[in-house]
Amino acid sequence: MNINEVRKVVGKLRANLFKRANSHSIGILKTNIKGTGLQFKEHQVYNFGDDIRFIDWKILAKTSHPYVKTFNEERNVEIVVVIDASTTMMTGFNGVSKLQAAIEICCLLYLLAKETSDFVHALIITDEIIDVPKLSGDKGITHLISVLEEKNIITSKGKVNYERRFEENVDKKKKYISIMKHLSRKREIILLSDFNDFVDADVMKKLLARSNVHCFQILSPLDEAKTLPYSLHASASPKGSSSLGKYDFSGKKDLAHEYGKKFKRLRVQEKYLENFVKEMR
Repeated sequence: MNINEVRKVVGKLRANLFKRANSHSIGILKTNIKGTGLQFKEHQVYNFGDDIRFIDWKILAKTSHPYVKTFNEERNVEIVVVIDASTTMMTGFNGVSKLQAAIEICCLLYLLAKETSDFVHALIITDEIIDVPKLSGDKGITHLISVLEEKNIITSKGKVNYERRFEENVDKKKKYISIMKHLSRKREIILLSDFNDFVDADVMKKLLARSNVHCFQILSPLDEAKTLPYSLHASASPKGSSSLGKYDFSGKKDLAHEYGKKFKRLRVQEKYLENFVKEMR
């Protein structure tokens, strides 16, 4: 994993991400969350200097006396990041796999969540469902990397393990159930996958109907190629064999066109970290 590059991106984006933040915003996903992030408490008589945005105009019209609404700040956002770590996520470009891109995006969210006092809860879906408890900042990154290393998804050097042997992948029903467990009003769900064989079309439509679900399709040149002129792996010359070579990438549908604007694309050959943040604004 290129954590140093992730930190550089956070440094570059910090000013733009938070320059419009105020006491009424709740986290890095504030542009995707409706409302102010506050829960109504009570009315108070308007005093000079109070924010006129919170004047209750209906009461003013009835009584001719201005009152302002006061609020309790809602709890911070819990961001649930679902990372598809199936075999097709091992493909990539110039040594960077789609899985590496997904993990780096998750690390980016850990760092940004620290800035906004939010939390990231990661779900890794491979030949099992790996639940990583919610954390933020460096603690979150350290714990995520240790879990990935323990599960042999990455090596001790922090590289994606292309030689990992997959058992039968988690079936689509289990994936759906695991995601649905986290769908609540106070959570934002981010799906990071190539969606080559993630969930069925009817399930995807149900997920996208939720305002707090954000789908990011991570693509390599292979996913969009009409022919297959290069290795299926992100690495130039992977050792060992893999069932990935048996997977048919041809004839894939344009999911962004099928599911609309909520379905975003990120390409590993481009600046996917910066593009992710731009899409989330």
